[in-house]
Order: sequence, then C-alpha cells, then structure tokens
Amino acid sequence: MTTLSELLAEHTTMDGETADHLQRVVGEWQLLADMSFADFLLWVPLDDLQAPVEPGDSRASTAQFLCVAQARPTTAPTAHADDVVGRRAVPVEVGQLRRAVLEGRICRDDDPRWHLEVPVRRETIPVRHRGRIVAVLSRDTNLSTPRVPSPLEIAYLGSASDLCQMIVDGTFPPQSGPPGSAEGSPRAGDGLVRLDVHGNVAYASPNALSAYHRMGHASDVAGADLGAVTRALVLDPFDATEVATRIGDALTGVPSTRMEIKGRRATMLIRALPLRPRGDAAGALVLVRDVTDLRRRDAALLSKDATIREIHHRVKNNLQTVAALLRLQGRRSPHPEASRALEESVRRVTSIALVHEALAYSVAETVELDELLPKVLPAIRDGATTEARARVRVETGFGTLPAAKATPLVLVLAELVHNALAHAYDPGVAGEVVVRPERSAGRLEVSVADDGHGMPPEFDVETSQGLGLQIVRTLLRSELEATITVSDRDGGGTVALIRAPLGGG
Repeated sequence: MTTLSELLAEHTTMDGETADHLQRVVGEWQLLADMSFADFLLWVPLDDLQAPVEPGDSRASTAQFLCVAQARPTTAPTAHADDVVGRRAVPVEVGQLRRAVLEGRICRDDDPRWHLEVPVRRETIPVRHRGRIVAVLSRDTNLSTPRVPSPLEIAYLGSASDLCQMIVDGTFPPQSGPPGSAEGSPRAGDGLVRLDVHGNVAYASPNALSAYHRMGHASDVAGADLGAVTRALVLDPFDATEVATRIGDALTGVPSTRMEIKGRRATMLIRALPLRPRGDAAGALVLVRDVTDLRRRDAALLSKDATIREIHHRVKNNLQTVAALLRLQGRRSPHPEASRALEESVRRVTSIALVHEALAYSVAETVELDELLPKVLPAIRDGATTEARARVRVETGFGTLPAAKATPLVLVLAELVHNALAHAYDPGVAGEVVVRPERSAGRLEVSVADDGHGMPPEFDVETSQGLGLQIVRTLLRSELEATITVSDRDGGGTVALIRAPLGGG
C-alpha cells in the first residue's frame, strides 16, 4: 500500500513541515475514530489548490481532492469496507470538501448518503496548520446500526468533538514531538477519563475505573481530583510528582506524551491531552491502560532469556573443562597418533564451546559469525599437524545465523581450514587460507581457498575416509542441508565451496 508520505510527494508540492503535521494528525486519529464511532479519511487538495488557501479564497472553486489516508473505528462498523486511499473525490463529495475549505469550519451533511448500500453521514473538518487550511478530514459514520446513547458514548462523542474543533483551530495535534509520536499510547477503549476545568473527574469509562482499582484505588473516582488520586497510587516519589504535574499541565493546555507508572499491585500507562476548542478551556482527556499482565510477561521473557544465556554459559564452561582434560590426556599419551587424535578432539570441542560463549552474550538465539569466526579459525593454525607457516584470513559477510545452523557451520569451516593447513603446505612453506562468504536472501556460499600444492589426482571429497571430511559431510547433509564441492584453484591450490540454504530454523 502506498504510504501517506509517498502520496503527498507524488501528487502535491506540500512542504515538509506541513507534511509532518499531517503525519501527526494520522498518528493521533485512531483515537478520534474510536471516540467518534466513525471512519476518518484525509483529503488533500490538488491542482491549483496544491498551495494551502485561506477561507474564502476563490481558487477553491475548482478544487480536486485526493484521499491519502484512512482510519476505521474499532468501536463501530466501518462506513467504508473498501479501501479509499488513492481515490479522488467524486463530484458529490467535492462540494462538501470545498465548503469546509471555503468556510473554515466543520460542515455536516444535511441528509445521509448511501455508499455500497450503507447509509453514511459525513462531516468535513478542515485541517489548519500555521493559520492556513492544508487538508480536510471527513468523518463518516455508518448509520445502519442504531446506537443507544449511554454515558460512555456521550463522553466519547463530546471529547471527539472538542478534539476535532482543535484540529480546525490548529491546536491539535500538538506541534511538539516527532510525527507519529502517539504510537503505543493508550487508546480510548483501554480507558478514558474526562476531566472538567478544575481537574475533577466528570466521567471515567469502566476500563479506566478497573485500571485505577487495580492500581489500589478502592472507591469511585467520579468528582475526585484525578491528579491527587493518581499521585497517591504511584510508588516512586519522582513518578508520582511527574504524573500529577502532567495532568495539571494538560488543564492549562500543555499536552503530554505517554508515561508508565507503577503502583503496589499494577502498572499503568497514562497520557493527558488538553481540551481547548476555540481556545476555551474545556478540561482534559486522560487515557489510561492497564499493562500489568504485559509487564509480567515481559519480565518472564527476560527471565527466560537470562536462564537460556546462563545455560549456554555453563555448557561453554563444561566443554572447556572437557577440552582441558583431553589436552592433558594427550600430553600424557606415549603414542603420537593418539596425542594427535586427542588434540583434534580438543579443537572440535573448543569450536563448539566458542559458539556457546557467543550465545551466552546474545539476546536472541543467534550467532554473529563475523565476530566469532575470526576468533576460531585463525587459532586453528596453532594445532595444525605440520610446520606450515600459512596464515588464515576470514572475510566478512557471514551475518547472523540461528544457533542451529551456526554450530555445525563453525565446525565444518574449522575442519576445512584445519585440512588446508595440514595437507596443502609443505613444512616451512608460507601461504594463506582465505575464508570468503557470499550471502544472498536465500543462500549462503562459503569458500575455503588455499594457495598450496593442490589435491592429489585420486582425491574425491565424497569418498574420502578421513575423519574430518566424514564429519564435514555428515554435518552439511543432516544439519545444514548443504552441499560441498572441492576443486583446483586458479593459480594453484584448492578451493572448497559450501552452498547452504538460509530458509527455516
């Protein structure tokens, strides 16, 4: 779907500051849609109205309008089951949109109109920014379902009307904060409290009452000073003072961003919005959301992550102990072949231990191979069975892999590098083994290339009986679903190429 910014850039010459204001409107309007029980559409003028106009400007007479954003209510049936974004206003719609621009006020249909067999009542709300009208909101209400007025509905509609008038005034959304800063704030359905001009509760929705009861307030909040009530429930003295200050500031016209407060038994998000239609103080709107269970789940996940990391840390320590015992046994063995076999086992166990060490410091069950492999592979040279002076160079580009793939891949690369150092060079001969990755969206290819004396003519990677290559073949097929080819390298030497898919685990 085309975004608001893309539509504005493609169809208008709107400046960045005005576009940011419309982004802020869209960032806040889910609240308006829910409290209005209506769809909201954002229309921008085109052609000769690309520049904003004052009410009464004659250029508005030939206006064309494009819908650039749409919001549906979560509290009522939608008036637009179809997607309206990207559609130009039809002539019957242009008249009311033009009227809102010309008169600079909220305009309402005299009679409902039918849209796809749904009766819809439309109100048009001019959007003012820096004293000029830059767009029009339409508030479209589905009239097919009769509504019975209730205290909640009356509070919702009254608060929505005040905020819509503030959009006309140019005082809502507030200019402070980046576009879309309302993301993650409580919604009307989470809990809504309407305050009078003195900061006393005129209405509190059932969900808001439940949130305050869970925070520890035993009685009803109707008529109470909400700032004082909230302050008494918050454990942290600084947060208690801050939340009371924010509620008080909203009564004087200063909006607030969301704030998280913690009581004895619960945690709550809270946000206070001033209500000042036409510049007249009309109290404030306080949105609250009980996030106690959400924070408990977050804490449980953090605890689980910490436990998993601790397990990886202990596995790493145990593997290092095993490696140390094998190394000690190898040094005491009087048989050179047994010592070499034990030393190779030490190398393999150490490689696995390093993967678990990386996982112990990772928030997710993933391994950053570009950090791990330069530690693992160059160290293999110290355990090579020849006196080769070849060095190991690991290039970047591996990226991050899940642990299930990272562990076998590290072992495979360690075996291939060890084989290159052990068999590609004569004693005392310098050289270089290069490990080079190439990663795409669905595949990882890794080459291990040396500049040694090359393979013997009869060598076949699929039938080789060496333990190292048997391990490589087994891990590639069973763990990575990958393939390996070994060929002569241009200019001399050997190159082993691994092709592994990245899909799945």
